[in-house]
Amino acid sequence: MPRTHKKLHRLYVRDALCADCNVEPDSAQVNYLTKVLRKKTGDHIILFNGRDGAWLAQINILSRRDLELTCLEKIASQPGPHDLWYGFAPLKSARLDYMVQKATEMGVSNIQPVITRHTQRAKIKHQRMVANVIEAAEQCEVLQVPVVEEEVALAFLLENWEENHPGRILVFADEAAASASPLDSIGEIGTNRAGLLIGPEGGFSDEERELLLAQAFVLPISLGPRILRADTAAIAGLTLVQAKIGDWNNHR
Repeated sequence: MPRTHKKLHRLYVRDALCADCNVEPDSAQVNYLTKVLRKKTGDHIILFNGRDGAWLAQINILSRRDLELTCLEKIASQPGPHDLWYGFAPLKSARLDYMVQKATEMGVSNIQPVITRHTQRAKIKHQRMVANVIEAAEQCEVLQVPVVEEEVALAFLLENWEENHPGRILVFADEAAASASPLDSIGEIGTNRAGLLIGPEGGFSDEERELLLAQAFVLPISLGPRILRADTAAIAGLTLVQAKIGDWNNHR
């Protein structure tokens, strides 16, 4: 999006945004605006909701605990929808937060936790992931906010893949594959929609790898000669996909 009014803080809201409409932030946002940012009536902020673009808004403080935000003008249109699915085996808290934030910055449309045999954390805090997505979107001027899905088992994901994701190729970062450049392989996806699956620390089990390789919709790739940590592999894989067939590719 254009970096118009780049010095203003950005705030994600769920309400519809339009000219002259008023938005009522929740109590946590009111506290953030008044107590942390020390905003006053007449100050400006940028609002977005993932649907209606970015809007310049004015803050109107009604009381110590209540304020409204009035949309003044649209400063950026909502971009076309991204369509890059991202699945990963959940990590421990701090690195999970980091991974979710970076995936948001990299332009994924869906974030899917996938439970595998070697997953470090089988139960995750869904709302914490959503909060990290929103924070990353606010800080990095992302207008399309990824959908955070509930965790699923790898076997269930693969069994229902073609029904839930028709025509989508699942790029599988295979650490057991011979080291090779993944660019040519990713290019084979062509105009098909893509997804990226990153395994846990310790990798997929032999049985899970065999199951993945047996699927016609799965495309295994190598991420090079070194073993990468899961969060590093995520950034590397998303970079490759976006650069070759995603929205970094101006020729697509």
